[in-house]
Amino acid sequence: MTVISLSHIDKSFGPVRIVKDLNLDIADQEFLVFLGPSGCGKTTTMRMVAGLEHPTLGEVAFDGKRMNEVPTQGRDVAMVFQNYGLYPHMSVAQNIAYPLKLRGVAPGERDRLVAKAAERVELGPFLKRMPRELSGGQRQRVALARSIVRTPRVFLMDEPLSNLDAKLRVLARAQIKHLAEDLKVTTIYVTHDQVEAMTLAHRVAVMKDGVIRQLGAPEDIYNDPADSFVAGFIGSPAMNLLPVEARGSMLQAAGGMQIRLPAPRDGELTLGARAEDMRLGNLDEAHFQADVFTFELLGDCTMATVMIGHTLVAIKAQKDLRLRSAERIGVCFDPQRLYWFDRATGARIRA
Repeated sequence: MTVISLSHIDKSFGPVRIVKDLNLDIADQEFLVFLGPSGCGKTTTMRMVAGLEHPTLGEVAFDGKRMNEVPTQGRDVAMVFQNYGLYPHMSVAQNIAYPLKLRGVAPGERDRLVAKAAERVELGPFLKRMPRELSGGQRQRVALARSIVRTPRVFLMDEPLSNLDAKLRVLARAQIKHLAEDLKVTTIYVTHDQVEAMTLAHRVAVMKDGVIRQLGAPEDIYNDPADSFVAGFIGSPAMNLLPVEARGSMLQAAGGMQIRLPAPRDGELTLGARAEDMRLGNLDEAHFQADVFTFELLGDCTMATVMIGHTLVAIKAQKDLRLRSAERIGVCFDPQRLYWFDRATGARIRA
């Protein structure tokens, strides 16, 4: 059982401040995902939990015990990285067994634990193979098995799926989620992929410029974003964010386009709406009209995209709809599912 506490964590490399006064408590058995763009500080934060980096200021604690001075090998953490980190001269079984060998586990017990870990990630038939004989997905599963062959206090995963193709990512994601639920170990997962964050996390910490912009359950962040950055980062496709000038019951968008919608206040705002909360309607009843920029068939639905100024706006529609490029369409919002943000600061405006 491990609770992780990060208190007033700062990390600088020379004059560059990477993580800024970060405070976070991660519950026992929680699966927490750090989500954000490259350079936001998410991997640096995870490396400070591992002991691979040391905070410039602040404290890292496990179950209330300060860990700043404890080396990585004394923290009892297991790590899975993007590049797998397998030993090419060792078989799958030897790679998985290596952490047990370092701890002096007897050969018989070692073999039993390796077989158990391999079965958990469906690697039983591959134990005698060398890493070069495996696919990318199989190598990633070897790295997972090596991390779970013993039960550590904390799992740390740094973009472990980024080298896999789309189909393998889905399969590996399901395996990681199942393992986390089965093993019940506190887990920190770092990614820039919002789909991974939404599907895996108990809570998501959305980071930008070394600061957590929002912390919460995936559905809360999706449905109630704190600012325009979070709104635009979560969702596939991302939330439509349209710069507008609000004047009474009318919005003025780029290119002189008028949108018949009231805003919570006048002035320069950003209107947010998700693709699934918009629909295509008759030209005379629509909130605005536009020409189709692109049209995509996605199997379970179709996606129409229009261009307003330099902003692309995506609208999700029924799967049997067919549109042509440059065709004029009417677009309707769901007034109950609109988001408003201050254009200058990005802060959420609640109607």
